[in-house]
Amino acid sequence: MARRLIVSFLFASLAITAFAQPPAKRRLTIADFASIREVGSPQLSPSGEEVLYTVKQPNLTEDKSHTHLWISSWDGSRTRQLTFSKESESSPRWSPDGKLIAFISGRGADDEIDQLWIIRSDGGEAERVTELKGSVADFDWSPDGRRLVLAVEDAEPETPAPASAAGEKKKEKTKPPIVISRFQFKQDKIGYLTTKRQHLSLFDLEARKVQPLTSGEFSEYLPSYSPDGARIAFVSKHGDDPDRTDNWDIFVIDAKAGSAPRQLTTYEGADLDPEKDSRPAWSPDGKLIAYVQGGTRELIYYAVRHLAVIPSAGGEPRLLAAQLDRNVEQPHFSSDGKTIFFILEDDRSNLLAKVPTSGGAMEIVVGGKRSISAFDVARDRLIVLCADDQQPSEIFAAASTPRQITHQNRDLLDTVMLGVVEELDFKSKDGTPIHGFVVKPPQFDTAIKYPAVLRIHGGPVSQFSHHFSFEWQLLAANGFVVVAANPRGSSGRGEEFSKAIWADWGNKDVLDVLAAVDAAVAKGYADPARLAVGGWSYGGMLTNYVIAQDNRFKAATSGASIANAFAGYGTDQYVREYELELGRPWEHPDLWMRVSFPFLHADRIKTPTLFLAGEKDFNVPLLNSEQMYQALRSLGVPTQLVIYPGQYHGITTPSYIKDRYERYLAWYAKYVK
Repeated sequence: MARRLIVSFLFASLAITAFAQPPAKRRLTIADFASIREVGSPQLSPSGEEVLYTVKQPNLTEDKSHTHLWISSWDGSRTRQLTFSKESESSPRWSPDGKLIAFISGRGADDEIDQLWIIRSDGGEAERVTELKGSVADFDWSPDGRRLVLAVEDAEPETPAPASAAGEKKKEKTKPPIVISRFQFKQDKIGYLTTKRQHLSLFDLEARKVQPLTSGEFSEYLPSYSPDGARIAFVSKHGDDPDRTDNWDIFVIDAKAGSAPRQLTTYEGADLDPEKDSRPAWSPDGKLIAYVQGGTRELIYYAVRHLAVIPSAGGEPRLLAAQLDRNVEQPHFSSDGKTIFFILEDDRSNLLAKVPTSGGAMEIVVGGKRSISAFDVARDRLIVLCADDQQPSEIFAAASTPRQITHQNRDLLDTVMLGVVEELDFKSKDGTPIHGFVVKPPQFDTAIKYPAVLRIHGGPVSQFSHHFSFEWQLLAANGFVVVAANPRGSSGRGEEFSKAIWADWGNKDVLDVLAAVDAAVAKGYADPARLAVGGWSYGGMLTNYVIAQDNRFKAATSGASIANAFAGYGTDQYVREYELELGRPWEHPDLWMRVSFPFLHADRIKTPTLFLAGEKDFNVPLLNSEQMYQALRSLGVPTQLVIYPGQYHGITTPSYIKDRYERYLAWYAKYVK
């Protein structure tokens, strides 16, 4: 009897164990993109005990993405969502005492104007504290928490409403003509650039009173209070015609109405580019400001950007780690002011590094095969926003072995199998060492040669890094080997590597990406008879160069791309860059014709190509995709043009993102598989 009970118990235990086993992992699907939670804006509380951040997630039901505020404890044991509105919140920042959190939101605004909101850090209802006619674009707390400096966009000019007779439906206002007089007159998401600017104002939190701090013909960005609250540093671009240069400089102004700004930096390149950098970083004693100094004017975005400090009272700047041939970002002083932390862009990785304020050797704080996109310092604690090949960005406590604090994507990652990501090192046709990645399908079989997709990054001055890519993993889950290279023109390998394609697009970089495919074929991963290619922005542009020079690819997808440089001049936002790199079209027509190779030699393209673009893209306007689509239709090459209504250079509407993934897979399957 006893033996029978023991046997019964064993069978029951085995049954429970079998039942408790986690379900087998499945392959990633298109629908999973809506489960990815994008963590951003990490900030340590003044005490260092809590971490504030944003979480963005697509909502297919409402067909929009929502971004809300979250808080986790330093040890990661407690996590809570702070905001739940139907709208989104951005740019959250702790008050100096940690009791309040300020953020920007357009909650309940029919006019799409963003205002400043305040919420208690322990929860409750958020309160809108400004009623401005122009949107709040940025802000910073004063050290005493009583005031904030706001960067506010000029309001739209008011147009009187047409009169309507009694009982008639109110007539809509007729929009006034758009009057253009600026050198650069277009910008993606913003639209046409008129005389509207962005200026600084002081906001008294208790009195709810706004006082203008700056005014005039120049815009101000990235305001930052000094530690004593007496001054504010900001970034602006002055001169006779600021639109013609990228000569951003740092200015300092007393934090009281009626003060005049004082220019601090005089370098002719960019000192803190508002589109790339964090705000000027004050040392704890207020004597120094750390910032990022760009390269020479002629090299535009190809130049390496350096870490610099300058006395806040005025004086000569000093470069730290001046011999470092890598880009730096987001400088931040340590609590004692003896060290400056910053993000270091290296080959296929973005790391956290530090250097003594007085000068000396650089030291890696958080290294490895990962990508750090943001960080924060409070007291003696450091956090980093970090991703790797197998996980989207999460927040970690910084250490040689980082400790994970947030787990926003754990539920999804626990249920799906991902493709293995390998580094790929090879030589281009001319012997230049090139680096990249290969992503293998889940359950990869070494006996099989898989169809392969060459994916090309945008920029061109950017790089593929050890960062989670849903697109790569989706292609791998559908049986494709993904090949991704960082060709010449990419960042992360130094200035000479980056500027190798200056005024020479579609030459060396084409050789490099083709060599990546050759390397994947040589390893036995990719079937040379089943190859595809694609990319977005410069990735789409380089795709056009590739298929105009090589017919090995059975399918291509070219997103938000250009093939005829002549069509870009005056229709997109890059007039400064065009003239610095290529010269004016009528002065250097041969060079402009050479870089317009894919359009002027479209008859060499045999690859079925899917073109995709945003209807309102001012970065690389739709007309460029229309031209290439029309050329291939004229030539009888299989092609299709997909236009996403209301979208800019980046596609943001969830249903359109889903549609783009579906079209990628369908196009590649039709012509490659």
